[in-house]
Amino acid sequence: MLVKLPTRPGLRRCALAATAALTLMGAGLPTATAHRDTEGDDRPDLSRFYGQKIVWAACEGDGMPEDLQCADLTVPLDYGRPTSGTLDLALARYRATGDKRGSVVLNFGGPGGPGVPELAYAGKGFMDLTDAYDVVGLDPRGVGRSSPVSCGDGAESGLASLDDESALTDPQAFLTRLKRVAADCAEHSGPVLPHIGTVDAAQDLDVLRAALGDRKLNYLGFSYGTRLGAVYAARFPGKVGRLVLDGVDTLTEPLTEQGVAGARGQQVALDDFVGWCTKDIACPFGQDPRVAREEVVRLVRSLDEDPVPTDFGEDFSGQDLVGALGQGLYSKELWPLLERALAQLIENGDASGVLSFATGGFALPLPFTLRDPARGEPSPGALVDEEDIPLDNLPAALMAINCADDPDRPTAAQITADLERLRAAYDKASPVFGQYRLNEVLMCYGRPKGTDFIRDEVKDLSTPKMLLVGTRGDPATPYRWTVETAKRLGSPAVVLDNKGDGHTGYGSSKCVHRKVDDFLLYGSLPPSGSSCGPDEDDG
Repeated sequence: MLVKLPTRPGLRRCALAATAALTLMGAGLPTATAHRDTEGDDRPDLSRFYGQKIVWAACEGDGMPEDLQCADLTVPLDYGRPTSGTLDLALARYRATGDKRGSVVLNFGGPGGPGVPELAYAGKGFMDLTDAYDVVGLDPRGVGRSSPVSCGDGAESGLASLDDESALTDPQAFLTRLKRVAADCAEHSGPVLPHIGTVDAAQDLDVLRAALGDRKLNYLGFSYGTRLGAVYAARFPGKVGRLVLDGVDTLTEPLTEQGVAGARGQQVALDDFVGWCTKDIACPFGQDPRVAREEVVRLVRSLDEDPVPTDFGEDFSGQDLVGALGQGLYSKELWPLLERALAQLIENGDASGVLSFATGGFALPLPFTLRDPARGEPSPGALVDEEDIPLDNLPAALMAINCADDPDRPTAAQITADLERLRAAYDKASPVFGQYRLNEVLMCYGRPKGTDFIRDEVKDLSTPKMLLVGTRGDPATPYRWTVETAKRLGSPAVVLDNKGDGHTGYGSSKCVHRKVDDFLLYGSLPPSGSSCGPDEDDG
């Protein structure tokens, strides 16, 4: 499981007047025949997509780095019917400053995280790679400016708390609300929704590789980005260059098991945060760790019963707080900000600080402005304007992609029979995060069955060596997933054991950072099973 996002997208939409239009464009592509789909001649001809050239220009928008360039890439809406419509993907890059030998493509996770703003604001952490590569990020299909999906204003009703007695006493009514959410998401997302899964996104990566002029794909994926990288390697083994997967996702566990693991990991991270907080006299939960942990649970329950008002027209609930906590726990660097935001909430009833975590604002400081309703509906075009991105795009895309990648669809009878057991298992994993994570899992109900490609085909790879980084104290992707995925991928997988904390290692461990860069820049791999110490800066 990956970047955790709020289950109440209304808080993300705030004052947004309308959802974004699907960006479909069917013309303007070259007719070159330089490339056919690598899957074989019996597949649709994709030459015009593989033959396109990327035109880079300075990025528009306030606060965009001067050395960042932007562009777009056109891909089929449906790879099985490439003439049925197209959509554009937003791209950004930092140009190579040294002797360029290609590009390295980044995916920052999510699923649902837009790569262009993340590269704009976190790109300096990747500047060492520009010694040899253009460093490229993109908004994947359905994400950010690339035909963003949304669930519209109707999503609120289907995200009712499972603490609501009606969820257990009348589960059929609860499931009806979930089906309503699925219908709302389909209505507001448009034609891209059935084609938003990782298998399609991996094909987009290969079109991007060719358009960048690279014979093979060099890639650094974080969290969900590891799933995308693994799927790419299975689909295009002959096009794999140097691949790094950091914060390795599971390829086999059903969403119900992923949710339990995620809740358990987040609870451990929360306990660590509380222990850290109580050493500070300013900690809003006091100085006794045991009492402080109980206070967190009481705060969540209190806010669920009596949410506090916000400046955005919707109250801030306990489950919104859980989403904020999940975001703030990913990195210890965020803990002081989280502590102050919680103090602001507890002492003054001011949710603005925690709301910035709940909306992802701390991690993705997007330069978005709220859309002026007087402008009218955005026109279909190459890309959606930044101000037209639905504010619920991240959670909407997370749900859509996870559900598209998961073939399990329990029936209403199965869910009804298992609901009480599932709630108990999730509450045992975490009294704070359990309900939130179970709600996320149940959101697939009412959606079409997902692909079985990832479980059935992404294994026993025949690719060059790839580096898998697992962090022992990762609250989102447990270290055992790195070990299990490495075994599943087979001989190409080389594991680096990061004995630190936090979600992923590249941004928090100098040792991991160096070893990843050494592989991407020089092809130098550490021995499989080697490790980085928790505080290792060099050596």
